Amino acid sequence: MDLTTAPSSTAPSSTAPLNVAVIVASNREGRFAPVISGWFLSHTADRSDIETDVIDVADLDLPVALSFRPDADAQTRLAAVASRLAAADAFVVVTPEYNHSYPAPLKNLIDWHRDEWQAKPVAFVSYGGVSGGLRAVEHLRQVFAELHTVGIRETVSFHNAGALFDDEGRHQDPAGCDAAAKVLLDQLVWWGQAMRAAKAVRPYGV
Repeated sequence: MDLTTAPSSTAPSSTAPLNVAVIVASNREGRFAPVISGWFLSHTADRSDIETDVIDVADLDLPVALSFRPDADAQTRLAAVASRLAAADAFVVVTPEYNHSYPAPLKNLIDWHRDEWQAKPVAFVSYGGVSGGLRAVEHLRQVFAELHTVGIRETVSFHNAGALFDDEGRHQDPAGCDAAAKVLLDQLVWWGQAMRAAKAVRPYGV
């Protein structure tokens, strides 16, 4: 469902930072999501090639019943997040795994929008138990492929995540995940800049 206003005719500079929407996918009570998203954002903070906008599903209060004719209040809430998704050059989804898949509020956010996702890269940071949330990621790859995104191959996943961080939210053995985050972000920036430049020459249409 497209609730987006028309995009600006002024293309961003090729050297402008990539606008990355970081989507926090869980709204469960007592969620671990703030620890993981905080860790990830600490890796984007010092990069001059990235600017982030955190979109937390717990803050959105989106309608749960899809409709082609949402009421005025729903339209206002949907338009607020649609404009942020449309402004993004790329996405990073921070997701747990619930029952071998991803959270329902994330699917609701995805399904309310269409054009806002298209022709942009999406990367995944997952967490959970033994699987590290990777089953959620594999399901999300199929969903986002349907929406004409480019899935970044590299992921960052935290297996048995609760045991990996201290009480201050710091990873206790960060070398491996820090390296993985750099690879993910480098790939995301490459794809994001390439697709932004391509769309400036020829708008994407399906």
